[in-house]
Amino acid sequence: MKRSPQFVGLIGVLAILAPLALAQETHVSHEGGEWSQMMTGSLAGVKNLRVRLDAGSVAVHGAQRSGIDYTFHMHAHGSSEEGARRQFQAYKVTTYVKGDTAWVVGEWQGTHSIHMGSARVTIQTGSERSFSGEFVINIPRDTDSVKIETGGGGVEATGVSGRVDVQSGGGNMRVDDIGGSVNIETGGDSIDVGSVGGDLKLETGGGNITIRSVKGKISAETGGGNVTVLSGEQGAVIEAGGGNVDVKRCTGKVKASTGGGNIDLGDVGGAVEINTGGGSIRLTSAKGLVRAQTGGGSIDLFGVPSARVETGAGGITVKLVKTGGERNDSVLETSAGDITVYIAPDVAISVRASVDLGNGHHISSDFSDIHIASEGNQWGPKTLTAEGKLNGGGPVLKVRTTTGDICFRRANQ
Repeated sequence: MKRSPQFVGLIGVLAILAPLALAQETHVSHEGGEWSQMMTGSLAGVKNLRVRLDAGSVAVHGAQRSGIDYTFHMHAHGSSEEGARRQFQAYKVTTYVKGDTAWVVGEWQGTHSIHMGSARVTIQTGSERSFSGEFVINIPRDTDSVKIETGGGGVEATGVSGRVDVQSGGGNMRVDDIGGSVNIETGGDSIDVGSVGGDLKLETGGGNITIRSVKGKISAETGGGNVTVLSGEQGAVIEAGGGNVDVKRCTGKVKASTGGGNIDLGDVGGAVEINTGGGSIRLTSAKGLVRAQTGGGSIDLFGVPSARVETGAGGITVKLVKTGGERNDSVLETSAGDITVYIAPDVAISVRASVDLGNGHHISSDFSDIHIASEGNQWGPKTLTAEGKLNGGGPVLKVRTTTGDICFRRANQ
């Protein structure tokens, strides 16, 4: 029998597609008061994975393997098998390979869009509220790129040598053992990050962020939660809407801000910029200029080359050391609080200090080269001042408090 060229071409296409979309099975069961549908299957191993779901949680695990296999559990809370099957049918899941990308797509059926001017509104007719799903996908570790999008649900990604991008309407996020860069956005809930070999960018509408080890740059933002970083190799920018910020170690520059929480930084290998609306600030050490500001709280900086510090109401403690990096002028100011400055023996600096309302307060110094004076008398306003040059002088250290004591102390190396 003679076959047409079109028929021969179709046979060729099917032959190509056959190894890409392999076996798939579906099973429906009833247990624990709900109906469950399980789908299992496999796909050919390719360079990229794309997961796009209207709803459902996702777990992607990389390992030393050649292909992709998956297990999807979907749950319906209907009273009858017929009603549950209707819900399962309303949420259509398809898997396929196109080019060098494997796709997993879950979509609600029976949706339509209407246009209102330039806006577009999508109306769902499915039963999302009584439906949930978990999608587990096992992929080759050497996958170049994993991109996951879900309208609502937690996401987990581990053991991927390439890049990971995640976007969710809301749910807990967890990534670990990622060789490339990571970008995560979630409308709410926590983000937990293990080790990342590239840059890290995180954003959550409200939840805690925990970061253990990142070799690239860190950018983390939460609308309402705490941020903790154990180790960063190339700097970090952190924003918390109203929680605490805690960075144990970061090799590069750090910028940290919170609307109303405490900021605690460990060892920083570059310059530091810190801002909190109303919390305390603490820094163990930094190699560059430190800028720190709080609306009302104490500021403690230990082992810094220079600092520009301001608090609306709180004490300030700063230890100035010689780090070998560029040194700048320093300014330490508080409206109501004491200021204590520890100065290492090898630091060359020019000191200028003042207490605006000196009655009942004092300036003290361990250094004979710092000269202290006062203006006014015991019946009127008194201003206290101090000036001097240590080790021949150098960058200016300006210290000022409206009402409080100022102390200059020798620092032990």
